[in-house]
Amino acid sequence: MLVGLLLDVEDTAVTRQTAEALARVGTVAAVRLIALAVAEADGNQADWLQTGVHDALVGPDGVPGVAAACGKLTRDQEEAVRRGAAELLAWTDDTRC
Repeated sequence: MLVGLLLDVEDTAVTRQTAEALARVGTVAAVRLIALAVAEADGNQADWLQTGVHDALVGPDGVPGVAAACGKLTRDQEEAVRRGAAELLAWTDDTRC
């Protein structure tokens, strides 16, 4: 169900807000859902997923656990999760100063 919200074709605000909320949770399970969505997303959806994740990572309340969760997920049994986690990891690198 959450992956469906992350890939909502009708409402990009839902995509962005769900990605941000899951990234703020920052657990491996939450980040895994984002990774699955990233692996299935079209270009527009991926942009909104990235924006949501970026919103969670920047600023004084940024969530440091996302990169660590991505690192674990790059070794997941499911290829789509590994691919999505690698993309997410690149996004986390883009937010570092």
